[in-house]
Amino acid sequence: MDLDTNLSLLQLTCPICDRSSVRLFRKNDYWIRECDRCHHQFTEQQPTTKDVSDIYDGQYFQGDGAGYVDYLAEADLLQQLGQYYAEQLGFYVLPGSVLDVGAAAGFILKELLQSGWQGEGLEPNLRIAEFGQQQLDLKMTVGTLENYQTLERFDLVMMIQAIQHFYNLKLALHTASRVTKPGGYWLIETWDRSSLWARMRGRNWHAYTPPSRCHWFSPPGLERLVAEYGFQEIARGSPSKWMNGQYRKSVLRYQLMDKGWGKPLVQGLNLIPDPVKTPYLGGDIFWGLYQKTV
Repeated sequence: MDLDTNLSLLQLTCPICDRSSVRLFRKNDYWIRECDRCHHQFTEQQPTTKDVSDIYDGQYFQGDGAGYVDYLAEADLLQQLGQYYAEQLGFYVLPGSVLDVGAAAGFILKELLQSGWQGEGLEPNLRIAEFGQQQLDLKMTVGTLENYQTLERFDLVMMIQAIQHFYNLKLALHTASRVTKPGGYWLIETWDRSSLWARMRGRNWHAYTPPSRCHWFSPPGLERLVAEYGFQEIARGSPSKWMNGQYRKSVLRYQLMDKGWGKPLVQGLNLIPDPVKTPYLGGDIFWGLYQKTV
């Protein structure tokens, strides 16, 4: 059985605790399941390596749907987020070497480097990775964490809005653990499926966008997961994160277009000016800093 065939098998047991799961609902023709024990949520059919190439093509970074309407237009907001994380890390970790997983063009990584870190980015999209190399002067590797090969070890593996995209969660985190130095750290940011907004919206929560997102975590669930790889939670918080009007309209359009009552509202979205910046809903996203203890 080749790798892609193996990866395309249905994921019926929980990838965190290996317990049985039940179907919750279908979204974008994908069944979303929930673990009977830890309540982790994940897609029944996990993407293959070929799917990853299709999902994160140029359309993901400049399109209209589950990705960015114009990723490069978000540069200043991403740089601000990088500054935020550089400041947060400063409370717990001395600057060292960093691997930024799912780095895109590397705007967040660039801010860490300017704060005294050294390191590189890992990004599956060739075009956007080349932008980081040529325009931001960053060291970038094209690929996924699941197939990442290196002899280097890092003080910090950063996964900002990346862990929910892994097509093979256990393989990706095994690789992340292997390339993390003893005593090193993981910084993970992801959507909080236990947030008030997620519970209020149910299946209409905007973070349910398979196949680009395959996993939806809660803070306790993520803490249990990283513990399997020898990591202990050091800190947790909610990032100060914003989106411009262009991205906000894209997210709302993606949510409304599949609903009969929502289609008339789509035209009204054009009234939102592109430059207007609005915050993500409080508590809908969380970050955790985890230290390798074994």
